[in-house]
Amino acid sequence: MTGTDKHTPRSRFLRDTVFALAGFVILLLLPVLFDSRWLMDFVIYVVAYGLLALSLNLLTGYTGLVSFGHAAYFASGAYSFGLLMQSGTVSVPVAFFAALVITAFLALIVGAICVRLTEIYFAFLTLAFQMLFHSVILTWVSLTGGDQGLMGGIPKPVFWGIDLANGRVFYTVVCTLFVISAFLLRQVTQSPFGYALRMIRDNEERAVFLGINIYLTKLIGFVIAGTIAGVGGIVLALFVSGAYPDFGFWTTSGEAIFMVMLGGTQTFLGPLVGAIVLQFLNGALTAYTDHSELVLGVVILIAVLGLRRGLLDFANEIWTRRHGTGHTILQSQQTTSDDADPNGAPSTIRADPITPNNGDTTDERTT
Repeated sequence: MTGTDKHTPRSRFLRDTVFALAGFVILLLLPVLFDSRWLMDFVIYVVAYGLLALSLNLLTGYTGLVSFGHAAYFASGAYSFGLLMQSGTVSVPVAFFAALVITAFLALIVGAICVRLTEIYFAFLTLAFQMLFHSVILTWVSLTGGDQGLMGGIPKPVFWGIDLANGRVFYTVVCTLFVISAFLLRQVTQSPFGYALRMIRDNEERAVFLGINIYLTKLIGFVIAGTIAGVGGIVLALFVSGAYPDFGFWTTSGEAIFMVMLGGTQTFLGPLVGAIVLQFLNGALTAYTDHSELVLGVVILIAVLGLRRGLLDFANEIWTRRHGTGHTILQSQQTTSDDADPNGAPSTIRADPITPNNGDTTDERTT
């Protein structure tokens, strides 16, 4: 395979599929190799918050939109799924997809207003909508349970022969949802649509010149990010058998931003690494000190200010310095307006149709 065709969309898809399957196998082997209930619980927490962080990075890292209210869709997925299951009228799969539809609709309504703005105005408007959603959760006690959360737990009836009450079965289902969601999100970032998001992030005026519908592209990205965050909320709701106001509070959005910053925005799996590190530190510090948040803040400051980039971004830079190019798994895919061809079109986006340049491997986000 030549250097030109080894980065075709088909080869990238096959490579991503192999990595996804390998990751899935590793996740399934963890409880077999290490018979630890703590490890299984830790992985489930990382899956839930990892999906929240990965989806947020679609806005932050790929589109250049910093959302302070992303936890609203995390909570929407949890509450919608929990309420549907408590109604006793639907099965788990129906409640799952219905909750995602509700979350996507919420993201559509909020995004239709927010994506018209940029930078700090966008950030604070998303925060305002999140606080509105959080207030609804607290005040609509008859539906949401108020500050006590959904009362009575979330039923887990058997469906298709799958019993979510069984710990190992539930763990397998959670890992399956994570791999599928992350894989789909990965394909979005590698599609022509994903390159259009990069173009908007780097040079919005040029994107307009090339015929990209800025508003619609941002809105679709916003809805996709909100929906994936909803999957994380459903996972956490099933795990804790409930949904609570903290799921939609601004601190949860803040944690997601910390995960993205800690892991890195320039690599696809960076936010997931941030989620792993943050969840591990949360658990370790809580066990040894009553001032865990203070210590955690200091650790994050040292990591971010000391490295001046996320952990995986830093690892990618070290690899690049030693080997001259980014590792297949870590390679950064920064698309900048400086990477334009002499005719004015960016090297990774073409106007008609918008397609990535398969011969350019220096500015692609990969795992």
